[in-house]
Amino acid sequence: MSALAIITARGGSKRIPRKNIRPFCGRPIILYSIEAALACGAFDEVMVSTDDPEIAGIAKEAGAKVPFLRSEEAAGDYASTDDVIREVLTSYEALGRKFDFFCCIYPTAPFITPEKLQRAMEMLGTAESVIPIVPFSYPVQRGLRIDSAGHVGYKWPQYAAARSQDLEKLYHDCGQFYACRTDAFFREGTTDTPGMVPLILSELEVQDIDTPEDWEIAEVKYQKMKERMEHPHE
Repeated sequence: MSALAIITARGGSKRIPRKNIRPFCGRPIILYSIEAALACGAFDEVMVSTDDPEIAGIAKEAGAKVPFLRSEEAAGDYASTDDVIREVLTSYEALGRKFDFFCCIYPTAPFITPEKLQRAMEMLGTAESVIPIVPFSYPVQRGLRIDSAGHVGYKWPQYAAARSQDLEKLYHDCGQFYACRTDAFFREGTTDTPGMVPLILSELEVQDIDTPEDWEIAEVKYQKMKERMEHPHE
């Protein structure tokens, strides 16, 4: 059984320029994903899918493979993660290499650890795909909306008086990685397969990084997570 780590890192980024190689706590952020994948020991190959020569150079220096550059179609603003995965897997097949499992890892996910990746890949022994998720910090059933007149009201008024503990606990995608069986991916055309199972993470281990403010918050949370990992009993 063989496994491939696919780190998706195109050159273009609208909200945070050069986001995938911008320094995070002093180092290009993509290095955290590459090093976690290399260190976890679950992959036969760790590759970076990019259209950018500079990103490719940084990836190779860190120990990842860049056997081919991403196509223009898969590097566009409307290309999905599934489109990139499909291109990578079919390109490897054209080179005579097939993988039974893969893990698509985002390049701006410094909270990924080798242990999380290893656990996710082990879960593929009985699952079709694995997705890291985190609980919403506030019940989404009591979300507010602003109407066309500018007035605020409950999106779902029927839950306005409900106790938080009586509402169903809901989660959202951490936006870090997706582990999947290759046959299930090609059958469904996506990593969101019917046999997908969760890897539940804490709020401290998750942060969307879409704005400069998000970046600053992520650096603070990363340092805190790192402290806890280094001193677990304090």
